[in-house]
Amino acid sequence: MNSEEEFYDAETGGCIYKLDDILFTHIVQRSSYKRFRVNVINKLLSINDSIHLFFAAFTQELSKITMPIVLNEPLSFLQRMSEYMEHTHLIHKACTLSDSIDRMQVVAAFAVSSVASQWDRTGKPFNPLLGETYELTREDEGYRLISEQVSHHPPISAFHAQSLKQEFEFHGSIYPKLKFWGKSVEAEPKGTMTLELLKRKEAFTWTNPLCCVHNIIMGKLWIEQYGTVEIVNHHTGDRCVLNFKPCGMFGKELHKVEGYIQDKSKRKRRVLYGKWTECMYSVAPKVYEANKKKAEKGDAKKNKPQSAGKQETEDMPGVQETVSVITGSALLWRITPRPAHSEEMYNFTGFTITLNELEPGMERLLAPTDCRLRPDIRAMENGDLDTASVEKDRLEEKQRAARKECSKDEEEWSTRWFRLGTNPHTGAQDWLYTGGYFDRNYTDCPNLY
Repeated sequence: MNSEEEFYDAETGGCIYKLDDILFTHIVQRSSYKRFRVNVINKLLSINDSIHLFFAAFTQELSKITMPIVLNEPLSFLQRMSEYMEHTHLIHKACTLSDSIDRMQVVAAFAVSSVASQWDRTGKPFNPLLGETYELTREDEGYRLISEQVSHHPPISAFHAQSLKQEFEFHGSIYPKLKFWGKSVEAEPKGTMTLELLKRKEAFTWTNPLCCVHNIIMGKLWIEQYGTVEIVNHHTGDRCVLNFKPCGMFGKELHKVEGYIQDKSKRKRRVLYGKWTECMYSVAPKVYEANKKKAEKGDAKKNKPQSAGKQETEDMPGVQETVSVITGSALLWRITPRPAHSEEMYNFTGFTITLNELEPGMERLLAPTDCRLRPDIRAMENGDLDTASVEKDRLEEKQRAARKECSKDEEEWSTRWFRLGTNPHTGAQDWLYTGGYFDRNYTDCPNLY
């Protein structure tokens, strides 16, 4: 069987490792939050099966492995992308500020906040089918969003959010590149985020940090974000460099973010610090440096030689103390507390819990490709894992058959709402929204489900 006939819906080539038959021991409990029903799943993996999973992943790209559905959360990756909009109030605030450095501060806080919902989220979202869409309209927050799975090999998801009052546009595309490191999986969200403040005629671009899930074989799963994020204001020349710090040997830097803003003359104007799981602050550079020197002197007095012991770097670090606020700092953003019993709902935020809701009459407005209509995701949300697994397999097989038919007829897939073009601000290739989705003409949409 060739690579065109046997593939998984994330990458081209190679044979599939079907892991649904691996012996996972799991406990399923049902709980409810309003109408939202999910499962609490405790997964135990035997040693032999751990070795099987390790060598399967080692000999093939991880994205070619079909994972058991118990590892999923009842959301499509398109819905996961829409979580960038949870703190949209920061964009609205940026639109009101007259100073460009002040605007950059708030945009930087928004960039950090857009990954905050991933904290303690170890469930894998469903891979979108080619042509799958997701629509989110929030009149209370003043925006609407449309996303589409625009490529299958490699898997690329594109989104476009726009203000209902023509104040901003926020768009981008993501190609999640996975790497397997033995005990952990690293996800590089390749793609550019672009935020346009229309009335200011400003455009900001950046890329998201790397995300790593630890202890995927044994132990408690935990997540960290790390890497450098550079935000550019293409109109003023201002730049913000944010360093998402890796955990380190003793977990001292876990979740920390530090950076600075410089103007077009490369003069440092503000220092930003905080945690992507908690909050972000801004302070004058001189105040920050003075505080840093004071802290270093204090640490030098306290520190004493310690005996070297074995360090389990893959173990989840203990609970870290909250951010130490420097006198004179300004709060830019603080995370919204999660709802009660969030741990029993895949650690979803209050915003995330609403993403799968189908209000009365909504089905008549949605495109037939909207992921809220996927039977496998809906079954999993309702607690029926057996049906969810069967439906997931059916949809993947249907997609393979459609791909094979297109190949036989020498047809190429045509995206519906996005096209591959050039980002006018970076000059790089990007998936751009072509418009028209909200005209509600869905006659050309494919039959995915």
